[in-house]
Amino acid sequence: MTGPDTLDEYREKRDFYRTPEPSGEREAAAHPIFVIQKHAASTLHYDFRLEADGVLKSWAVPKGPSMSPKEKRLAVPTEDHPLDYADFEGVIPEGSYGAGTVLVWDRGTYQNLTEKEGERVGVAEALRRGHVSFWLEGEKLRGGYALTRFRTGKGEAWLLVKMDDAEADPGRNPVATEPRSVVSGRSLEEIAAEESM
Repeated sequence: MTGPDTLDEYREKRDFYRTPEPSGEREAAAHPIFVIQKHAASTLHYDFRLEADGVLKSWAVPKGPSMSPKEKRLAVPTEDHPLDYADFEGVIPEGSYGAGTVLVWDRGTYQNLTEKEGERVGVAEALRRGHVSFWLEGEKLRGGYALTRFRTGKGEAWLLVKMDDAEADPGRNPVATEPRSVVSGRSLEEIAAEESM
């Protein structure tokens, strides 16, 4: 169930008369979703989003996810996004928060793996505690990952790390080799060019 103000920060930062981004109408599905959006804003980064409590909990990951358990990727938390943001691909206009081009780099469902003392911990509670483990079933990414908070307060920061499982592949770098959208097959440049026509 979504709390009364979980999307307030998201909505306050956007003028929905100017931006094509969704305001938030989608309901939760049977299986929780994740989405990774490649976002060419002031700097190129990847927005990693996990469904929890009726919203997409979100982090900006500058280098994108890795397939190597030895690589720790910085993940900076951002405001909660509505579930229908998982389908958003397009151009956020200049002068708007997060201006730039967005594509859906990967998406799918996920399974919560977080446990404490043999008991399953809900995703929202795990995030409050600062550590969540999950199994991704995406089109580009599969396998276990973990998000761990290492700094709290104003400069809050997390690490996104691939678990050492059968899906780990240090030789594979999908961020570099698979840059296109899983929805439209387009590149950031193609989306930007088509949206400006």
